[in-house]
Amino acid sequence: MTQTPLFLHDEVASALRDGHPVVALESTILSHGLPYGRNLDVGRRLERVVRENGAIPATIAVLDGRAVIGLSPEELARVCAPGAGLEKLSLRDLGPAAGLGRSGATTVAATSALAAAAGIGVFATGGLGGVHLGATHSWDVSADLGVLAQVPTVVVCSGVKSVLDIAATLQVLETRSVPVLGYRTDDFPAFYLRSSGHPVGWRANDPLEAAAVISAHRDFADSGLLLANPIPPESEMDRALHDRLLREGLAKVDRDGVRGADVTPVLLEHFHTASGGVSIDANEALVLSNARLAAEVAVALS
Repeated sequence: MTQTPLFLHDEVASALRDGHPVVALESTILSHGLPYGRNLDVGRRLERVVRENGAIPATIAVLDGRAVIGLSPEELARVCAPGAGLEKLSLRDLGPAAGLGRSGATTVAATSALAAAAGIGVFATGGLGGVHLGATHSWDVSADLGVLAQVPTVVVCSGVKSVLDIAATLQVLETRSVPVLGYRTDDFPAFYLRSSGHPVGWRANDPLEAAAVISAHRDFADSGLLLANPIPPESEMDRALHDRLLREGLAKVDRDGVRGADVTPVLLEHFHTASGGVSIDANEALVLSNARLAAEVAVALS
């Protein structure tokens, strides 16, 4: 990724040049994860939270074939506009999108790689991609896991969604030598839930401890690091509601014969529609919390 052509917003370029903390933010959550209107509000609030906690935000997307690191207000509005026609770009899609002059929102994998190429070491998102249910047959494993093994980006997230195979996801991270650091928790979070029931190997209790671990990890390895920050307690989804939605979603998937990469989107759509908006509220709360923590860690690292 070191030779990837990038366009850095002046503020981001200046911050990086002067050694000021910068936090990368992805665009897929805005273009594909939240409804119109709310997505632009969340995008602006994410950038504001990063600023309020001492860092410069750099929302990332590909616009007209150009990888943009730090969207202008107009570009952010474009990403969030209805009918924007943005592709969903993973790392493998960056070359085709750039070569063909297309526009797209970047996933965790693409954002991590572009952030690293720009010299940004900390990235806040909602949840990491992982091993999908039934992957022993479909081989459906998110590119996020492989990219984290290859780039030194710290990803601050609330674990992975419970519709994924969490145990298998953690195993892949271990195999690829990506450390998982729980923030004020000994349990790996499950996005809408504060605990998945799976332990994490290491814990940090404040941003300075997290920064110390990140700095030491970079002395030994080139891989990224996952900082797992549970959803705020007041925003956690009721576990009984969560478990019911998951049972219903899995039954729907089985009934409709959904397979492979289509399983997770169907499950998440069921969560959104059948929860009366509870899952979207939880999504917003956790990603804002992660942006705040990422800024605090970036400041500590600087």
